[in-house]
Amino acid sequence: MIPFISRSGLAEQVAWVEALSKAMPNEEIALLSELTEEQKQECDVAIVANPDPQDLLALPALRWVHSVWAGVERMVQELSSPTFSIVRLVDPNLAATMSEAVLAWTLFLHRDMPTYAQQQRKKQWHGQPMVFPQDRRIGILGLGELGKLSALRLANNGFSVAGWSRSEKVMDGISCFHGENGLISLLSQSDIIVCLLPLTAQTKGILNSETLAHLPVGASIINFARGPIINDDALLERLDSDALSHVVLDVFMHEPLPEEHRYWEHSSVTVLPHISAPTSPASASSIVAKNISHYRLTAEIPSAVDPVLGY
Repeated sequence: MIPFISRSGLAEQVAWVEALSKAMPNEEIALLSELTEEQKQECDVAIVANPDPQDLLALPALRWVHSVWAGVERMVQELSSPTFSIVRLVDPNLAATMSEAVLAWTLFLHRDMPTYAQQQRKKQWHGQPMVFPQDRRIGILGLGELGKLSALRLANNGFSVAGWSRSEKVMDGISCFHGENGLISLLSQSDIIVCLLPLTAQTKGILNSETLAHLPVGASIINFARGPIINDDALLERLDSDALSHVVLDVFMHEPLPEEHRYWEHSSVTVLPHISAPTSPASASSIVAKNISHYRLTAEIPSAVDPVLGY
């Protein structure tokens, strides 16, 4: 018996159990509430989506959990010293979907769509100066699976692309920066910043008053990572002073975004409801099934999250 554990609504949990059961006909998947106390004592693996830590602690034999989300930062933060491994979802389809969103919204900014939308509301007829892709400098923050594919997709569409990560990375055709000095260098030469960083203790608030000040005047930001990576007050200050041109935000400190938040009506902000790369239950379930099948055969746990790094 493998429990599915989540803080989502019951309907969503049931849908996940159905998708996972279809992908793993030889395993019995059930909600945690449906397990007997004896079954809970025997579970060595669980499938999770933002689980309550107390639910996980109810499984004393647990060796590892497989998240159906790519992001597991909340789980890592809430479990100070887990006795089991945490495996996040690495889905090529998710990376492809994210790179598509990154390309779409980069083009949105590159071709001045926010300006034309404002001109339409004012009934103004003005063409903006044309900038070729190779003259538009894109900076990618985070060169994990999502960042690497997004960087390559942008480069393949003619943009001048550079990337930054905490540790040194090498990519063909992509200028790579790392470390604190590298971050400043990347920001200072980027017309559009695309944030795809994992949320960790080191990346929380990494875009703040000090670092945002290094962006060129008129630069834009796309945040498809996690809301707390950007300091909201610092971002609004830069927008209000016209130091930044526009920001596209798909993630926020609190979700759903509160109705009273200034982002909703700010003319230089595009608000998206966390839809840049939604998880596909069918695709995710297939990956989880393969990993659990391999574990059953070999007792090997898939590559797990480093609890210190947070990813």
